[in-house]
Amino acid sequence: MSSPDASHLAALRPRLPSPLEQVEDDRFASRGLRLVLKRDDLIHPELIGNKWRKLAPNLAAAHGRTVLTFGGAYSNHLRATAAAGRLLGLPTVGVVRGQELADRPLNPSLARCVADGMRLHFVDRATYRRKTEPDVHARVLRAAGAEDAYVVPEGGSNSEAVRGCRALGEELRGHADVVALACGTGGTLAGLAAGLAPGQRALGVPVLKGGFLAADTQALQERTFGGRCGRWSLDDRFHFGGYARVPAELDAFAKDFEDRHGVPVERLYVAKLLYGLVALADEGAFARGTTVAAVITGRPFP
Repeated sequence: MSSPDASHLAALRPRLPSPLEQVEDDRFASRGLRLVLKRDDLIHPELIGNKWRKLAPNLAAAHGRTVLTFGGAYSNHLRATAAAGRLLGLPTVGVVRGQELADRPLNPSLARCVADGMRLHFVDRATYRRKTEPDVHARVLRAAGAEDAYVVPEGGSNSEAVRGCRALGEELRGHADVVALACGTGGTLAGLAAGLAPGQRALGVPVLKGGFLAADTQALQERTFGGRCGRWSLDDRFHFGGYARVPAELDAFAKDFEDRHGVPVERLYVAKLLYGLVALADEGAFARGTTVAAVITGRPFP
């Protein structure tokens, strides 16, 4: 099996830089704000948005080895890794949180992973929480029969991914004052902020509860760049109860945004970002004359 290098990845024909679209939205215009959408959801039909930016450098670094990664039962990252494996001819293993799921019918997300050739290995939740501890990590890889695999962390956030996401910030230089995105593990935010020009700032909207993301994002920047890079901050108010929580209010907001602008709104990440930006605009969080870019990191599944 040949290993994927830059030329192999280029053969997948990503659309880079991704398009930048201005939308007319009176909730922003009435406050003297301009809203633009960074359509990373259009980079590739299967490796969507930040998944391309984070996975591409890791796939090249794998040099043809089996790629093993981690995720929950509805993980966008697992699906993207499985699709990449199929497209590039790489074996993939997904370590899935929740041993109880092993004996249940696969949900559509995990079924897609299997259809794309990913071998699933289920672990109990206590083990999953400790997966980064060296002894537990080694035990999981042995149990999965993948001791020699190239390991990508949950959400794909490592130094390779952070460097890959720096290009997102570079593509947005000169196009916005504030660049906002939904965050899961902090890798995209860490790279984006490092790529922006002086005077621009990044705003992360976490989709999980817990308040851990600031420390995680800074740690990723320190490992990758040697210290904190760029101007970035987080607003933890728009997670709607945690990951994969989509109450009726959020779903109605997303449908309304789709009707207004003809842009499909992914519910687990993008809807929370857009909802947060509308709320912040209403609060007067942005000075008049500000251009706000919202990074559309995914699209609805299936």
